[in-house]
Amino acid sequence: MTQTATGPIQHAIAARLTDALSPTHLDVINESAQHRGHAGDDGSGESHFRVVVESPAFAGLTRVARQRLVNQALADLLRDHVHALAMKTVAPGEPR
Repeated sequence: MTQTATGPIQHAIAARLTDALSPTHLDVINESAQHRGHAGDDGSGESHFRVVVESPAFAGLTRVARQRLVNQALADLLRDHVHALAMKTVAPGEPR
C-alpha cells in the first residue's frame, strides 16, 4: 500500500477502503497541493485525492459498479471533507 500523505482524511480513506474491499493493492494519494486556490480547496490540505484500488470484490463488476462500492465506503468523507476523488478500480490480474 502506498500512502503519500499523512493526514487524518488520507488515513481514513485507506482504512475504510481496506475494511470494505480487502484490497490486494491500495494507493491513496493526496493531490490537494495541486489544487490549492481552486474551487473546493478548503485550506486543510486534504480536499483532493486519487486512489488506485485492486480488489477481488471488483471481479465481474462494471466500472460504475466498482466506483459505487468505493463511494459507499467513503460516503460521509465525500460528503463532509473530500471535494474530489479520482479513482482507478481493478480486479486482481487486470492492469493497474
